[in-house]
Amino acid sequence: MGIIKQYDKRSGITYAYESHAYWDPEKKMSRAKRTLLGRIDPETGEIIPTDGRNRRKKEEKASVVSATEDYKDKYEKLLRKYEAQEQIIKSLQEKIKKMEEKEKQ
Repeated sequence: MGIIKQYDKRSGITYAYESHAYWDPEKKMSRAKRTLLGRIDPETGEIIPTDGRNRRKKEEKASVVSATEDYKDKYEKLLRKYEAQEQIIKSLQEKIKKMEEKEKQ
């Protein structure tokens, strides 16, 4: 068992595979079975897991759903903040009017 790095010239991506050697009795020679581990990040050299079809995993899909819920919460929070600011603006405008009336007297 070992990790093999293979560079794809077409895409320019280096993939990491796990290789398992086994004996093939029919051909009477050893063979290797490879399973894809993921892509290798060119900057850090770390293996980024992938399913081999360049699709998101179930965990990432779940995080996308939770992200939309976070946006809803943020939106509601901003609405409450906006309403509070509107109330402050109205009260300040009333105070300005009262001060202007006092100055006229």
